Amino acid sequence: GARMKRTRVKICGITRVADGLAASAAGADAIGLVFWSGTPRVVDVGRARQIADALPAFVTKVGLFVNPAAADVRAILEAVPLDTLQFHGAEDPDLCRAFARPYLKAVHMKDGVDLVEYASLYGDASGLIFDSFVPGDLPGGTGRVFDWSRLSPAVRAKLPAPVILSGGLDASNVGAAIGEVRPWAVDVSSGVEERDAAGATRRGLKDPARIAAFIEGVRNADDRSSP
Repeated sequence: GARMKRTRVKICGITRVADGLAASAAGADAIGLVFWSGTPRVVDVGRARQIADALPAFVTKVGLFVNPAAADVRAILEAVPLDTLQFHGAEDPDLCRAFARPYLKAVHMKDGVDLVEYASLYGDASGLIFDSFVPGDLPGGTGRVFDWSRLSPAVRAKLPAPVILSGGLDASNVGAAIGEVRPWAVDVSSGVEERDAAGATRRGLKDPARIAAFIEGVRNADDRSSP
């Protein structure tokens, strides 16, 4: 039957032009460029510009920052045509809304956090990214799943912005995630990366086959959830 809902897909941590093109060719709605030096997925401004310029129309270009200085965000915006900003640290709401761009705010799924109370500080966000929190891990791309039941229907009904589900998603579990959480979008990084001979992810290097399998998993879940 006709699909009533299409879960949007963001592929984060793109570091190569070819990976951005693979994501868009597979049907991704957005790609993420990481401007935080604490991760192997970081891109410099020149590379980010190349990736952004290579993308076709209607693929949203998201820039990810972790507790940045406002001047650094402005400098990147002058050089890279970002559509949306993603703040993945402990940024103040005033910083998030200071750049005349739509923004996404990460909500780290720490124990004891009142999700609704925290999210209410960012009521003007375009979306809230619910991501795993593991002490000592890098923000973003932890490759770990949190307890999806924390995003119960009662909690989701009180959130001021659309839910973007992140944290340890891959082709094998994204269908179950969509079935339980019914997010507006899903966000994946490590789950679509290349693997080395030992099976470890090659951080920052995407695998086109894994991207395609992930998006296929999303589409299958959307078909199952249609009336």
